[in-house]
Parts: sequence; C-alpha cells; structure tokens
Amino acid sequence: MTTADTIDASHSVKEWHLESLGLLAGGTKSLDQNQTTEILKTRFSTWTPIENKSLNNQLFQERVRLISHWFDLWTDKQRKQFLHGILIKCNKSQLKFAERWFVENIPVTKVDFTTVLPRFVSLYIFSFLNAKDLCAAAQVSWHWKFLSEQDCLWMPKCILFGWFLPYVPEKNEYSAWKQHYIACATDLDYLTPREVAESYGTLSEPKPENEDQKEKLRERCLRKIMRERLTVCKKELIKARPPWNSGFYRSGLQPKLPQTVHDRVRSAAALFQMKNGTPSPKEMLFKHISADAKSVPRVGLEAETLPKRKKAVGSCSDPVLPHRLHRTVLQNDPNETHSPQLCLILISSHVPAYEMIVDSIKPGVIPVVYDHSGTTLESLLYYVGKALDGQTAKSIGIITDGDSRGINLLQGIRISTKNLLKPEVKEFWVKLRSSVMHQEGGYIDIFVPLAASEAGMEVLSQLSHLTGLFFRTPAGIATGSYQHILSEWLGNQKDSPPPPSIYFTEAKLQLWLRFTELLEDALKAVRKNLRPYFCDLQKNMTGKILGQIMFDAVSWSDVQEKQRIAEVLVEGLVELSRGNDENPFEFLSRFLMRKCNKKEELKSQVLTTESNPEASLGVSVKTSKLDKEIAEKRKSFARELLLSERNYVNMLEIVRDVYVKPLKAALASHRVILSYANVQTIFSDILNILQLNRWFSDELTQRLNEWNPAQKLGDLFIQFCQQLQTYTNFFNNYAVILKTIDKCRETIPVFRAFLKRHDKTVATTMRSLQEFLLCPSKRIEEYITLLYALRLHTPPEHTDREELTPAIKQMKQFKDYLDQLKLNVGRDDQILTTQRRIQGCPKLLKANRYLIAMQDVAQLNCCSERVHMSFRLYEHTHDLSLFLFNDILVISQRSISYKPFERISHVTHQFLAVVTLHQLLVEDIPDSKYIKNAFLLQSPRCQMICSTEDHDKFIWLSALQRAIICNIEDNGDKSPIAHKWTSLSTQLHMPPKSTLEGKGRNPVV
Repeated sequence: MTTADTIDASHSVKEWHLESLGLLAGGTKSLDQNQTTEILKTRFSTWTPIENKSLNNQLFQERVRLISHWFDLWTDKQRKQFLHGILIKCNKSQLKFAERWFVENIPVTKVDFTTVLPRFVSLYIFSFLNAKDLCAAAQVSWHWKFLSEQDCLWMPKCILFGWFLPYVPEKNEYSAWKQHYIACATDLDYLTPREVAESYGTLSEPKPENEDQKEKLRERCLRKIMRERLTVCKKELIKARPPWNSGFYRSGLQPKLPQTVHDRVRSAAALFQMKNGTPSPKEMLFKHISADAKSVPRVGLEAETLPKRKKAVGSCSDPVLPHRLHRTVLQNDPNETHSPQLCLILISSHVPAYEMIVDSIKPGVIPVVYDHSGTTLESLLYYVGKALDGQTAKSIGIITDGDSRGINLLQGIRISTKNLLKPEVKEFWVKLRSSVMHQEGGYIDIFVPLAASEAGMEVLSQLSHLTGLFFRTPAGIATGSYQHILSEWLGNQKDSPPPPSIYFTEAKLQLWLRFTELLEDALKAVRKNLRPYFCDLQKNMTGKILGQIMFDAVSWSDVQEKQRIAEVLVEGLVELSRGNDENPFEFLSRFLMRKCNKKEELKSQVLTTESNPEASLGVSVKTSKLDKEIAEKRKSFARELLLSERNYVNMLEIVRDVYVKPLKAALASHRVILSYANVQTIFSDILNILQLNRWFSDELTQRLNEWNPAQKLGDLFIQFCQQLQTYTNFFNNYAVILKTIDKCRETIPVFRAFLKRHDKTVATTMRSLQEFLLCPSKRIEEYITLLYALRLHTPPEHTDREELTPAIKQMKQFKDYLDQLKLNVGRDDQILTTQRRIQGCPKLLKANRYLIAMQDVAQLNCCSERVHMSFRLYEHTHDLSLFLFNDILVISQRSISYKPFERISHVTHQFLAVVTLHQLLVEDIPDSKYIKNAFLLQSPRCQMICSTEDHDKFIWLSALQRAIICNIEDNGDKSPIAHKWTSLSTQLHMPPKSTLEGKGRNPVV
C-alpha cells in the first residue's frame, strides 16, 4: 500500500465521520455547516458532542457497530488479545458485572458441593464416611481437611469403641478427637483369629454339661460379695451425714452449691489422684471385691490365663478434667517417685463471691467448699478426709468470716476462747491435726485477723497447744473488706512465701478483694436505707413477743392478788392515756418489763453490798485489771491507725509511681503523653496530700515506737486538722480532675492507651485511676471511726482525752463539709439528667437549685365551664410530667412508645413551659362523678387542669405547697399571689378529703 492509498483511507474514515454528523456534502464545507459545528461544540479529536446527548448516543451506537464489525473479521487470537486489553482497563464494578453475566449465562458443570451447601449439610454427608475415607478426604484440599477433622465427626467413632478423652477440649482446640482416635488405634493390641481361638475357644466347640450351672454359681457368689461391700460403705457414709438429712446421697453429702464449684473441686481431686497414682473410692471398692472373688473357687475356664492387653488411651475411669489441668498432669516428670506436697483450702459459702475465690485457686491446691448454714463439724471433717483420700496435706487453709477475736466457722459455731475447750470443738481440731503433716512442718492457715488482738492471740496459743501445729494468721485489721489477707502474717518465715500466694493466684485474688470492697459499699447504702424499717420491725416484734409472754405468764387472778403489779398497771395505763399509741397491749408489756428490770437491778445491788464485805478490795483489783485492758486496747487501736495509714500512703505512692512518674518522664524525653498543664491539673493536689500524709505517717511511727500508757495522739491530729486545706483544694477541684481525665482519654489516643496499660493491674492492686482518687474521701471517714475508738478506750483522767475531743470535732466539721459537697454534686448531676431527659429543655443548672419531686399527670380540658362544678365533663388531651424544683416548676409533655418484641416502653419528654413558684397558684378541684384527683395549675401566662393517680395527689400537692411557701419566704415577694399564699401559710395542715370536696374550687392549703 502506498502513501497515497494511506492518505485516501484516512480521508475516507474522516469523511465517514463527517457524513455521520451530516456535515459533508460534495466534499466541501459550507458556512452553515461551520455554524452547525460551532453550535454542537464538538471536539474533532474524539468526534464526540459535549452537550447534545442524542447525537452523543447515536455516535456511540455507530461506533459499537463498527467495533463489532471489526470483531467479526478478526481471528481467534486477535479476539483474545482484544478482550484481554479491555478487561485490563475495567474497574472492579465492571469486572463484577462480567462475572455475574458469566454465572447467569454459562452453566457450571463441576463444582465443589462443600462451597455451595451449608456447612452442617456438608458435615452430615461426611458423617457417612468411615475413618479411612475421612483421612482420604482430608487430602483433597484445605477446605475438605478442615471439614473432615471436625470433632462432631470423630467423637461418635471414638465413643463407639469406648475411647473417651480424659479432658474437655477448649473452644479453640482443633482436631482433638481425630488425634485421640489415631492414638488409640495405633496403641491398640489385636489378636489374629488363631490367637482368638486359642485364648477364647470357638463357638463350634462342645461345652461341658455343668458349665452353665458353674457360671450361675460364680455370679451368685460375686453378687453376694458386692452386696456386702456396698452395705459396709453405706453404713460408713450414714455415720457422717447430718441428722436432719435422710436418704443416701452418692455425692458424699456435699452441700448444694453451684455446679461450677463442684466441677472445680472434682477436677482438683482427680488431678491429685492422677499425680499420686491413688485409686478413687470406687476403684478401692472393686479391688476389695476382686480380692474376695479370688478366694471363690473358679468353676469356669482355669486351664490357661488370658493374654494381657494394653490399656487403651482415654479409658481411664477418673473424673473428667478440664483441659488446663490435663496439661499439668502431662507435664509432670515421669521419673518422679516422691509424692507432691498437698495443700487444701476450706472455703465457707458465707464468704461473699466465694465462686471467685474458687476460680482464683492455683493448680495443685484442693478446694473444699462447704455450706455455712447446713454443715456440722463432723461433716466438715468428712469432706476433708474425702478430699485428701487418706493422704496428709502440707498445709490447710481456712477462709471464712470472723474478726480479731474469733472465727465464725459455721452457723452457730464461733471459735473463740469461750468455746474452744468444748468437747465437740476440741475433737474437731484434734482430728483436723491428723490430716496435716507433723514431721515436715505442717501449717494451718486461718484467713481471719486473729493476730490483731489479745483475744485472738489467746485463741492461737490454745490451738497450738492443743494440736501441736503452727498456725499462721494475718496481723492487721484493714479498714476494707477482707483486706487483712494482704497484710503481714504472724508465724510466716522470711524465706517462705506468704500464705495467700500458696493457695491463690495474685491477680484473681486482688480482683476478688476489690469486688468484696464494692459489695461492702453497696451494702452500706442498703443498710442505711433499710435501717429505719428494720428498727420499727424489731420493735414491733419485740413488743408482740413480750406482750404474749406477759399475758401467758401472768393471769388475772395473780394481778388482783399482788398489789404492786396492780400499781404498776395503773401507772402504765396512765402513761398510755397520755400518748396515742396504736398498740396498747405492746405498750403495756414494754412498760411492765422496764419496771421489772429496774426492780431486779436494785435488788442485786443491795444483795451485793450486804453479802460481800470485802467488796472494796475486789473493786480495786478489778480496777487495776480494767486499766491494763484499756491501755492494751488503746495501744491496739493506735497500732491499727498506723497500719491503715501506711496502707493509705502506699495507695497514694502507687499513683505517684505508676501514673505521675511515667508521664513526667515522657515530658522530659519529648515524647509527650499528656501536657504539663493537664498533668498538674490531675495530679498536683493528690501529690500534696501524699506529702502531708507521709509526714503524718512518720509522726505516728515515731510515737508508736516510743509508746507508753501516757502517750498522746490528740495533739498530732490537731496539727493534722490545721493542714486540711490540702484536702479542701483537692475536693474543690475533684469534678474538674475527673472531667480532665475523661476529656484527655477521649481526645488523646496515647493517654487512652496509657490508662489501658496501667489500670486494673497487679501493680495498681486491680484499681483504676478514678478509684485511687476516691481514697482521700474514704480516709476521712476512717479517721473519725478510729478517733472515736481511741477516745472510747482513753480514761477520763488521761491528758489525751481533752485533745481527742476537739480533734474529733474538727474532723466531723470537715466530714460535714465533704457530705455537703457530695450532696451538691449529686443534685447537679440530677438536674443535668433531668435536662437531658426533656427534649428542647433550657439550661436548668443554677446555684442552690435542686430537684424535689417528679409527678406524671394527665392534662384535662373542661368541655362545659358554664355547668355547675359537680356536673362538668372533662376530656383527656395530653400526658404531662411535672418536675418540681425548689424555685421553678418544669412542665413537659410525655409520650410513650413501644418497640416490637419488647415489653419495656420508651418514654420521651417534650418541653412545654417553666413557671416560677412564687407566681404559681394551685387550686384543688373536688372529686365528682366525672373527675377525681384533679387540681388546677394557674400562672400569669398559662392555666391547665391536671389529674393524678389515687394516692399521689395528696403527696404531690403537699410537696408543691411546701416548695411554694418556702420560695415566697426566701424571695420576700409581695405580689398578689404571694400575698394569697402568705395569708394561707397559717393553715399549713392539709384538711381531710371530705373538706376538699366542696362545691367550688378552693386553693390548696
């Protein structure tokens, strides 16, 4: 092809394009055609109109036809190259479109059914394969290998042959049952048909005539032996059961505790049986039976002994162990010949959250959980013996409730100096001694702070003398719940670890201690709220019991005969007539008992003085002993003050070491985690408190080292109270500190990671930074408690008593300030919560404003105002919620909505109005046939009729009345409404309901 031909060809293509656009006629362009080109605004490089969509679509269709015409003329190789280039230029959405087209138009002839069917259907198909086929299927692909090694396929095949796993596989453990099947199959001994015939004979062999009779005789003998052994075992178990239980329990009379606790106990017991090679009680029983069976003459096959078989893996009859305990057993040295030293821990169900204690026990420690209220000392010894199974323990721990003077071991059984020498208690400790090693230094660890008082030390001394063992116990009384476990232990050697680390994991133990502390805080609030109710209930029950006793013991004839009782009854009746007691019989019974007690006290004093001429000498001896006891108690409380102060300083030092020092080090190394201003805002006050309390702790230590009966602590507390401005600064900035921490945690990812790395770790005793900031407020309460205890055990003539009283007064004043600060913060949070609940509500937070009550009412509309009040009809229009503050009344519209499949309704509030109380007038609407419990709210701008429930109206109107009158008195308002309320302030008692049901509306008074 020549150059001219090429030019002609390219010109012909251009002419084709121009003809498609209608711009070429006879090979020349006219002026009209140029104007048309300008109108269409085309680009000659692409021949694509920009604005004209119809021409653009027409040109696109023509080009598609041209390309398809060329595509028909190409060879197969050229077509593939063209498709490859087109697919390379496509994006993901275009490639997915092509994929969907191929799936819809090209049928699939071969497909992996496991990728199409659901997994459970594929596993059901695989379940019909035998073990050999499953192993072959695992070699097809990775997906088939994953499916064919599932435990649901191999577990039935193992169970069919009696091969059981000795542990429970973890959730993330894979192919456990298949590996177990392979291990059992490879270790299994099998016999050839010839060996089977030699050992067991064949079915075609003739049997002796009396073989059946001999087999029946042998079975009869074995059954008799088994019945005798089982009877003996039942008798032994019945001896240890409590007298109120009946029947025979296979569980060994264990108390009804959660199943997880029993599983843990059984797992630990089974672990030590596997470690030591000791058989279970069932195996011991069958060993005795088999030993007796050997003495029975064998009447069956006895010519040859059967060949020994290897025991298949997993056929052990021990209880199923958890997987982590199973690993512990497998990791032991098989060449070990000595038995490990056992440790046993007794846990009372009376301990709060005892399940967490069981979960924190280390592997290698046997836990025994017993019911605090339904167990006897004999049953407790039986549990210990069953857990040890004939072995002796290196140490036995007892964690139960108690104090520094005794151990609350069981309900109604308190181990103290008073009852330690009772026969049943003495027998318990003597028998418990037999379960502990004697020669190798066995211990009994009691997790009760007996070493913190003289009475507790006396209990330990008597126990050591009685049993000959070493007893270890905490030496400090911590103010928190069960915090004494982490204090120093009496009797613990320096080289040996502390007893808590022997039995428990440190992190989980601290988590339990923190949880119990939170439970104690919650119980304080519950006791505070329920104390009045329980006090009234106690008084009522006491009065009823005493009244019943009095009227049962004293008949009417005895009352007539005895003049003194008659006079007392007259006095009681006179006292009863003066008061308005609802239960006169209970009042009389209490009055008679008081009179009787006074008379007996007078008689006892007279008899004592008359019959004891040497009373003065005895009184002096008792006085000296009493002074010594008071001095010792005062010293013990001073020691407790020092120990708790050290613990408190240690908490503050954790804040400094764990949080402040790393943040300041990051500032110095130019790797800023938190800015210097934020560090100062959060930690400056708490560091000042640390400095103050370290000085206080040093002074206490110095005075305790120089302690004598005349030592004083009141002056030291007075000096400490003079520096409480440090605490005042901290509490004033406490809300700012918490907001700064929250804001930095949300906005600074590095600080958020820093807190996540340090909060609730072993170094911080499982506490967070916010929980450490609560310690100063709790410490103020502890100071007051300890000061009261010191003053109680300080004699009146002691010089320290005069200084302890002002110290207590200053501490109480600071505690009142702290309580008021807490109240203000709680009120502000309550106002902000109310503001968030109401949609469109203006800002309600204001100084000295607080929420009094909230009432849901129904808004009514009067349909006939010209009719008499008792015949008026009302229409329910809206549901309202009234929020009463000490100076305003917030009115909101309440709407209730329900979600599908949920029982709880969703309540929303829409703001309507705010009315100041000194401008609000409330009028009562008497009940009628058509309306009940209604009242009118009237203000200068609005007026609405509301109705409440049956019993809410009186309470709501009383609260509203008191709030309005108090607000008017505070503001000194002289408006007409205020004057009306002031005139009614002399009648503050709510009249009976009958007086409110008048003919017209009366203002509520």
